[in-house]
Amino acid sequence: MTAALANPVPAPRPSGLSPGAAAAALDRVPAPALFVAGALSQYLGAALAVGLFAVLPAAGVGWLRIVGAAAVMVAWRRPWRLAWTRRRLLLVGAFGTALAVMNLCFYLAVDLLPLGTTVAIEFLGPIAVAALGTRGRRDAFALALAVGGVALLADVQLEGNPLGVAFALAAAACWAAYIVLGSRVSAGGDGVDGLAAGMVLGALATAPFAGPAAVPALGDAGLLVACLGVGVLSSAIPYALDQLVLRRTTPARFALLLALLPATAAAVGLVVLRQVPTPTEAAGIGLVIAAVASRSRPPA
Repeated sequence: MTAALANPVPAPRPSGLSPGAAAAALDRVPAPALFVAGALSQYLGAALAVGLFAVLPAAGVGWLRIVGAAAVMVAWRRPWRLAWTRRRLLLVGAFGTALAVMNLCFYLAVDLLPLGTTVAIEFLGPIAVAALGTRGRRDAFALALAVGGVALLADVQLEGNPLGVAFALAAAACWAAYIVLGSRVSAGGDGVDGLAAGMVLGALATAPFAGPAAVPALGDAGLLVACLGVGVLSSAIPYALDQLVLRRTTPARFALLLALLPATAAAVGLVVLRQVPTPTEAAGIGLVIAAVASRSRPPA
């Protein structure tokens, strides 16, 4: 899952710094720099996950990421203290399941496609939600750009990796569902507690399908720690930095920063995984970045 549209969790405190000193130090860092740091953490976590695919199936790594993030969230929020009705649990469970399936599909896609390509295709989900929700000219233009970019990327990959494209599109659909359901969870007043409970329910819902793929890690402490570390890098840290950015910028400005995510993913794929995009792939990623920027920029 991309972290920018999810509810955040608190950042790990640097050793030797009081909470006030850590907050003051972070307050001196420009908001865009914090956002980029979160994006780099998110996709470095994904790159680490790709490295683990040689010893553990992608589904197993993805599921352990969900478990790791859920453990951090539950330890922080302790959602069991709230009074949960059946209706709230069903909504939060659907929300968490969409998040869990999105993460699984994303990891299954990056096992077959370049990281930057997968992230760009996945962005079709939130752009479509935004465009269909407002039906403005800017939104229609953004959706057209995104569809064009995804079409270029899919055309490059369909012949060699149609399954990877299918997983990326499934992740996009789940991201769209996550946004719609997440807004309902937030409107109901559950917020971050709903995210914590949803992560647990999502991990449980996907356990029968992805849990068995994680079994080999249970007998290898180093591998298990690495997989759980993916959850911290890809979820906990980005969510925390998102919270700091949201406190210091407008929603429109934050949304505009989302355009950096496909570029950041492509850069991490290039530097860490040596995934060099072809000219067509670069053009497709560029169109998706333009779509996010066009959709997010406030009217003049």
